[in-house]
Amino acid sequence: MTPSSEEAVMKKLPGPPKPVTLSALFHRQLGRYAVAASAAGVGVLALAHPADAKIVFTRTHLKITPNHKYFFDLNHDGIKDFELDDNADGSSAFVEIHALQTGNALAQAKTDCNPSVAVAALDAGVLIGKGQVFYGSLSCMAQKISEGSFGSWAGGVKNRFLGFQFVIEGKKHFGWARLSISEAPYVVDLNGYAYETIPNKPIIAGQTNGPDQSSIEAPQPSLAVPGSQTATLGMLARGAPALSLWRRAESPAGSR
Repeated sequence: MTPSSEEAVMKKLPGPPKPVTLSALFHRQLGRYAVAASAAGVGVLALAHPADAKIVFTRTHLKITPNHKYFFDLNHDGIKDFELDDNADGSSAFVEIHALQTGNALAQAKTDCNPSVAVAALDAGVLIGKGQVFYGSLSCMAQKISEGSFGSWAGGVKNRFLGFQFVIEGKKHFGWARLSISEAPYVVDLNGYAYETIPNKPIIAGQTNGPDQSSIEAPQPSLAVPGSQTATLGMLARGAPALSLWRRAESPAGSR
């Protein structure tokens, strides 16, 4: 190849690629939606876990019959927080609940069992964690013995609430469980429970949803965006439409 031919070929070769500069508008848009996603609990590379929400609700439809028990694991960490016991023996019947971890406690009732103080049967809408007295030694909910019936849950109670105080990693949290209890021999219907993920913050008995709350069913389902799409910076920069995809992806898991 002659020098002139070589020079011609070199002239035809492309130069180094020019750097691509994202517009200032793109950066501002990306920044705005990164902040919005963070406020909504949406991670840049993954969906937020429901436990990051302020209130976590577990939907249940369980019937606990005499001489059976149920263990509450309020935050689904594998640690049993409370044990509910339904016992019957001849003409006697008892429903009791026991705190299983240090620092766990139950809201106290104004009524008594025999010979102990009873566990409260709270009304819907009560603010749990403010105005109640909590004791770890409380256990009696309903009691029928030869002397009569005792306890806030005796005699047939529908859609009332236990008030929980329990500990997660050394910090105190509040929660509730909704139950109905028949007359003796007692049959307990458990229809959901919830807890507040912010330490020391009260929770309203029966509240399961809201702008900063999440409801789940046990076992907790995994979340995925539609079409198995992965959350990316590009989707996030698209703005509100992309953010709404993540919100819609969470809705089925929280509404079942």
